[in-house]
Amino acid sequence: MTSPTYALSEFVASRRPQRKDAARNYDALLAAARDAFAEHGSEASLEDIARRAGVGIGTLYRNFPTRRHLFESVYAEEVNELCRAAEEVADREPWEALTTWLERFAAYMVTKRAIRDALDSESDVLLTCRDSMYAAGTPLFERAQRAGVVRPDMDFGDLVRMVAGITSTAFVDDAQRDRVMGIVLDGVRTSR
Repeated sequence: MTSPTYALSEFVASRRPQRKDAARNYDALLAAARDAFAEHGSEASLEDIARRAGVGIGTLYRNFPTRRHLFESVYAEEVNELCRAAEEVADREPWEALTTWLERFAAYMVTKRAIRDALDSESDVLLTCRDSMYAAGTPLFERAQRAGVVRPDMDFGDLVRMVAGITSTAFVDDAQRDRVMGIVLDGVRTSR
């Protein structure tokens, strides 16, 4: 059986062009789309995305024939980055590894909200992305729990829902968001 993370990586790789110049355009379009979706939601202009990427609209459509293709690709790439972030922090102390990854997860939630509504919640891409994200974050959570720094009466799904709830709230500024996240994480951490 193929692991969700592998399946997601294969999905992204299968859509990425092989030629270097085409791959650069593809990557620029993904980055521009991610920013545009974060700013304007799923209704972001495709022409604006192409302009931000420094390419013509024809290049956008060659890479992403439909708006749905673009949504799926941006979403899958965001989850790939989230999975890579879990690998990068895995050797840190358990609490630091978990909270560092959660910061990246909170940033990912911005893109997720913008795109999720545009995709069917039962789409294979969304389901694979969810499985991959859980496969990446759960070991960090469980390691922190085994180390005794995370409450034993919660699971990873509880933590994901808490952070998702926080990131869906509008804040006055980043400092307020960080303060609220700190308060929540204080409730997750055991006192040692």
